[in-house]
Amino acid sequence: MSTAAATAVPSIFSGEFVQETLALTRRLFIQLQRRPSTLVAGVVQPLIWLVLFGALFQNVPQGLFGESTSYGQFLCAGIIVFTAFSGALNAGLPVMFDREFGFLNRLLVAPLASRFSIVLASALFITTLSLIQVGAIASLGALLGTGLPNLAGIGVVLATVLILVFGVTALSLGLTFALPGHIELLAVIFVINLPLLFASTALVPLSFMPRWLQWIASLNPLSLAIEPIRYVYLHPDWRLSDVVMVAPWGSLSLGAALLILLTVALGMSLLIQPLLRRRLA
Repeated sequence: MSTAAATAVPSIFSGEFVQETLALTRRLFIQLQRRPSTLVAGVVQPLIWLVLFGALFQNVPQGLFGESTSYGQFLCAGIIVFTAFSGALNAGLPVMFDREFGFLNRLLVAPLASRFSIVLASALFITTLSLIQVGAIASLGALLGTGLPNLAGIGVVLATVLILVFGVTALSLGLTFALPGHIELLAVIFVINLPLLFASTALVPLSFMPRWLQWIASLNPLSLAIEPIRYVYLHPDWRLSDVVMVAPWGSLSLGAALLILLTVALGMSLLIQPLLRRRLA
């Protein structure tokens, strides 16, 4: 065997890359197993929101929130999206703590097939947790009378959640390597989280908002994820060309909302690539 072949670094398509990605992902699940309260809180909190908010507006006149038969049915899509968003926004915290405790430096000097496995492991971990949370919310919602979309609609829900998680995880990992420590990262998370929730259609429709807030909410990525999910919940015979949101700037179809959301997610991923290459070099 030649010297060059003996010293070649395995590519991201190699078995070594898959093995190390799975090993790093397993490490995060071992940490979760040792601190199960993180998962319990992540599942219980949105369920409490769904129950309490649904009960709070239980007696509102039917039709006040569009075609929804109850406020719980209207709210379910918002809780699904906001829970996935919040979880993905915290995706960078394990990597940040590895930075601060020196474990990341050990990984960077290890003979990895690709250092991209470090961030991919975090993305896989957060995606799995988000799917668990979405399943719990949808199940409780069905028990409370919100119903479930048909099989194709479930596919739209999962695709929307995965696209959102992909984009927000990229943002969180970018912030992890751009900010000096976890205090600053948590501060950014706190500043972003609730304002984006209240400036979206998660809790009320656009028609309830003042004109200036309608513009913000209609451009909010959370609204672009909420409205397709809400629509497939309410319309079993949906089509991609169906209008899911009438914004101040025009009407938005289901397919266009998903396309814009995917474009934003891909743009976020491309935006952090130079930063990740510098920090993981």
